[in-house]
Amino acid sequence: MQKLFLTFFYTGLSPKAPGTVGSIAGALAAYLVLVVLPPETLFLSSILLFAASIGVINKYEEQTGAHDDKSIVIDEVAGVWLALSMSSITVVQFFLSVVFFRVLDITKPSIIGRVDRGVKGGLGVMGDDMLAGFFAALMSAITYALLVKSGLDCEWINLQMPFYEVPNMIEGILK
Repeated sequence: MQKLFLTFFYTGLSPKAPGTVGSIAGALAAYLVLVVLPPETLFLSSILLFAASIGVINKYEEQTGAHDDKSIVIDEVAGVWLALSMSSITVVQFFLSVVFFRVLDITKPSIIGRVDRGVKGGLGVMGDDMLAGFFAALMSAITYALLVKSGLDCEWINLQMPFYEVPNMIEGILK
């Protein structure tokens, strides 16, 4: 059960880019949540996942002796959920939040890198990704605002459409 949880249903066992695969799986799960529940639910879920994961990661690290094993992607899931829940969920912001999260999680600039290097155990594993999610949401909101201000809100981009309405839009196009 521990491995199932930490690898987010084994997506962290991907031989290539397990963090990116875990982030995408987390984004897909977030989409399913947002189809039926408000963004606040996803926000609270990310906080709960953060808190619950710290102890599980601590136990795993005690058992294996490895810190922040690449197969652990529950931190990416919590971070991307935080980013997606904090940005106003539109198609563009959903995409931007995931991309900014991955960039920040990979490059680990500033405080994100300091937490990654300086904080040990489950708190360190989870902390840098939660910070990356927070800053990804801010960057997504700023980028979105700049796109709208620049007049790129024409119908074919449809920046105002909430992400959960995309299936209805696609169904309308296919009819």
